[in-house]
This record gives sequence, structure tokens and C-alpha cells, in this order.
Amino acid sequence: MLRVLTAGESHGPELIAVMEGLPSGVPVLAENIQADLQRRKLGYGRGSRMKFEQDELTISGGVRHGLTLGSPIALRIGNTEWPKWTEVMSAAPSELTEKSRGRGAALTRPRPGHADLVGMQKYDFDEARPILERASARETAARVALGAVARAFLGELGIRLVSHTLSIGPVRVPDGAPLPTPDDVDALDADPLRCFHAETSAQMVAEVDDTRKSGDTVGGIVEVLAYGLPPGLGSHVHYDRRLDGKLAQALMSIQAIKGVEVGDGFETTRRRGSVAHDELFATGEGIARGTDRAGGIEGGMSTGTVLRVRAGMKPIATVPNSLRTVDVSTGETAGAHHQRSDVCAVPAAGVVAEAMVAVTLAEVVLEKFGGDSIRETRRNLESYLEGIAESLRTTAQPVDLHDVAL
Repeated sequence: MLRVLTAGESHGPELIAVMEGLPSGVPVLAENIQADLQRRKLGYGRGSRMKFEQDELTISGGVRHGLTLGSPIALRIGNTEWPKWTEVMSAAPSELTEKSRGRGAALTRPRPGHADLVGMQKYDFDEARPILERASARETAARVALGAVARAFLGELGIRLVSHTLSIGPVRVPDGAPLPTPDDVDALDADPLRCFHAETSAQMVAEVDDTRKSGDTVGGIVEVLAYGLPPGLGSHVHYDRRLDGKLAQALMSIQAIKGVEVGDGFETTRRRGSVAHDELFATGEGIARGTDRAGGIEGGMSTGTVLRVRAGMKPIATVPNSLRTVDVSTGETAGAHHQRSDVCAVPAAGVVAEAMVAVTLAEVVLEKFGGDSIRETRRNLESYLEGIAESLRTTAQPVDLHDVAL
């Protein structure tokens, strides 16, 4: 079983990420994890913190000479702002001095759309600082680091991932536009919104500019694609083993994500059954699907075609034009606290979503194939694929229906 855990607060000394259950022999290099942490900062519309937070990575355990040991992997991501917050976020009882009194003032005006108010109620705090520090999307840096490790494992098995931005507010990539492949990651990261459609990207930039001018925030949709998956990951036999259910939980756990769909998702609900599903055809290379509406999952299991899963991110709730709230110290209506924030963080959400999909796929791969070393896992995967009956073998790519005689 693959297990992951993160710890740490937004302005604490560090974030900690632990992964237990990964086989030995997986190549893991600090510079590759660091590169993904840098990707998380990308995107037009990001706030000032992305410019000065360094995400200083240390691999503290589980890796020797660039290869995993099979023991728990421990990662540390240092917070370069920590010197400013040592009094406010001290683990030991601490009195605030003049230098920290403003920064450490009680946050008694919970922000609508955040965890602030409900967290104060649940954990019995009279101000929001203890809640927002952990609820902050800063925590996703730890997830991205773990995702980089998971993706290294998947890469050893021929499984590769890519994420891209499908929409920003009302601006959306047109239906039928080409999908990116893992070879397009550099081009995507060079685009302001990590969009694979240049004309749409320009419109997205204009939408972010307009949002910023109006003192507002904007959300959007990201899509993660996984290439090279074998059929049969996940299971139909129980709800908590279904791959689509696992992916939905993982993606919905990302801060500000409010919706998840697999394949054509909600669009499929508007179709009739005769045009909603992927018909099967016999080809010289095996059984092929005529379309890819299911997005690579049927019955809770991977089909062996490209996995497509989307996540919808709401506009960031820290709005420059403060939303109305209640000051819990006075009981009066007031403007919400305005913490430093982004106008648009959708491109970064794609990188985080990619990491969570990688972790989830690593989990189901190990559930299916096991292995204490990467060689054993690879051997088990190859044996499984060889054991699928000739009459049941499938092809990864949809067939061209014009070439099929009915």
C-alpha cells in the first residue's frame, strides 16, 4: 500500500512530505522535484509570494545515491519567509514583540469561501490564524513534491502524465482541439496560462487582465492526461477500489476545486445512450474503441486508453474588493481580511492536479502489481500484459471509424 502524508503551515518553518510504500530502485533526484516546485509557481495572474518563496527542498530519507531504498521517503520544503514569522508561528509559547504585533494581530473577520469560519467553529478558536495557516494552498507544494516522486515511479513503467488549462472563466479551448502529450510539457510551461491552444491562451490573458482591473478573481478548468496505462487498474468490486472514485477524491481534496469529471463527463449526460459510449471494433492489432468519451475508465477500471480527468477551480475567495463578513469579536458586519492572493491560480492548479493524479495512479499500480523493487513491479506488469488472452487484448488508440466496415 502506498501512503502519503503532509505536515506544516503556510508561514511555519517548513512543509514536510512523507511517502511510504514505494519500491526500491526508482530514480529520484532533488533537481527534478525542485523543477516541479518551480512549475507550481507558473501562470499569468499569480501573486507576489511566487516571486520570493524559494521552496528550498531537502531529501531527508528514503533515497540514496539517486535511487529509492524501499523505505519511507521524507521531503522537507523550507519556508524562506520563516524569519519574519518566528514569533507569530512559534511552536513554543511566545509573546509578540513590536516587530510582530501587526503581523500577529488576531484575524477575527473570517473570509467568505475559505475554511476560516467553519474551522474556527470546529476546532474552537476565536480567530482564523490557526485555520488559514493549514488550509492555505501553500500546502500543495508538499503534494507537488510527492507527485514528482510518484511520476518518477510511473515513468519507469512507461506511464507519463501531462496537464493543461482548458478554461479561464468563460474562455475555453474549443471542442476538438488537439490534446497535448507528455512531450509538450515544456511548451505548455512556457505559455502564460499553460494552454495548448495559442489563440485561446491570448483570450485567457485578456480575461485575467480584465479581472485584475476590476479587483476580482477568476477560476477555470484543468485537465490531466495519463498515457501508457495498462487496462485493469482499479476495480469494479467495491466502491473504494474504483479508479474514478479515487481520482475524484484526490482532485476534490485540492484547495478551491469544486468539480471533477472523467472523460467527457457532464457533456455525456446531455447525450443519448447511442452516442454516449465508446463502441468496440475488431482490428488487426486487437479490440479498439471507436471514440474516447469515457476518458480511459469504464466500470471503475482503466481501459488502457489515454486517461482524461478534469478539475474545476472556483475563483480564489480572497477577493481584492473585500467581501462582507462578520467580525466575531464585535458581532458586526465588516469587510473580510485581505491576505496576499492571486487573481488567477488555475495554471498552478493543473500542476497540483497532475501531482495528485500521479500519486493516485502510483497507488493503484502498486495495488495491482506490488513489488519491493522497481524491477519486480515491472516484471509483474509485463507478465500481466502477456497473460491477457489474445482475444481480449485491446489497443490504446481509438480506431478511425471511416476504416471500419459494419
